[in-house]
Amino acid sequence: MSLAENLQYLRAREGVTQEQLAERLDVSRQSVSKWESGASFPEMDTLLKLCDMFGVDMDTLLRGSAERSLSEDSAGYDRFMTLYARKTAGGVSAIIAGAAAAALLSARGLPDMVSAAMLLLVVAVAAVVFIASGMEEDNFRKKHPTIPDFYTERQKEQFRRRYIWYIAGGVGGILMGVVLMVLAFTVLPEKEPYESYMGAVFLLIVACAVFFLVYGGMLEDKYDIAKYNRQNNPTPEDKEHRRRAVTACGVIMILATAIFLFGGLAYDKWEWAAVIYAVGGVLCGAAWLLLGPKLGE
Repeated sequence: MSLAENLQYLRAREGVTQEQLAERLDVSRQSVSKWESGASFPEMDTLLKLCDMFGVDMDTLLRGSAERSLSEDSAGYDRFMTLYARKTAGGVSAIIAGAAAAALLSARGLPDMVSAAMLLLVVAVAAVVFIASGMEEDNFRKKHPTIPDFYTERQKEQFRRRYIWYIAGGVGGILMGVVLMVLAFTVLPEKEPYESYMGAVFLLIVACAVFFLVYGGMLEDKYDIAKYNRQNNPTPEDKEHRRRAVTACGVIMILATAIFLFGGLAYDKWEWAAVIYAVGGVLCGAAWLLLGPKLGE
């Protein structure tokens, strides 16, 4: 396909008229008409704007087939991002589930140092998964800095319906865990080992709920390919916001680890001190929302 054919297809796909496209590019409608008829050719800076606007690379726009490019996932983006979301959500949930397991082991009479060591092992494994997955994602972004939006509106609409249940199910699961705790202690005495048993059950419910919350949120980002492309071509302001958010998250998780070790070593409360990791994760999310790059603007 030629530039003229690709431009006609891309403009029609976005539902943009020649006048609207001309206004976005700050050119005349006649110029757009000449490009689509093959009578003239855009300047280089205009070609770059077109590539950014429609999410295609220069080679596809000039010589390839925009229609085929936008209907195929040639980079394997969907599979990679889905797997990345599962690894990240699984790692976060594993840390919370590890705290639940530590509480159960402690309630069964095992030394607190043993249950704490097991929890630290889970945290270490999760950290390895986070680091490896993060490096894989960084390499993928460098290899594929721009991805054409190949998702159809039907696919996006189907996910939006699932996304509602990911978030509602996650929040509902946490609330159900709170209700279960309240009901349990109406019939069980508030003393050990019942407190540890119910605390472990609550943390397991939270672990499952957090998996769906994190997984659903990351899948929502997966379908926002325009955001993915902007993230790979950030402005200096976006880079500074990202640096601040990453620094804040690092400080929060270091403090969470310090509180966990202090609570365990000083007060022998390893199972309850581990809850600080869940709190740290929530605070990291808040820090990213407040300090991170505002890529939607």
